Amino acid sequence: MPTYAYRCRECTDTFELQRPMSESAAPASCPDGHTDTVKLLTTIAFTGSASAPAAAPAPSAGGGCCGGGCCA
Repeated sequence: MPTYAYRCRECTDTFELQRPMSESAAPASCPDGHTDTVKLLTTIAFTGSASAPAAAPAPSAGGGCCGGGCCA
C-alpha cells in the first residue's frame, strides 16, 4: 500500500499515511486533529544495482570509418 506525506498548515508538522491509491486525493487530518493539511510531492530514489550495465569500451586508436566514409 502506498505511503503519502502530508504537512499540516496549522501546526506545520509533517506526517505520513498509508492508504490505497483510490484514496490518495481524500482529505487527511494531522495526528493532532487539524484538518487544514496539504499532500506533499514525494520522490523515490533508486541507487546502485547489481545488474548495472558495463561501461562502453574505449575507442581504439587507428583508422576507422566516419559516417560511411573512411578517415585517413
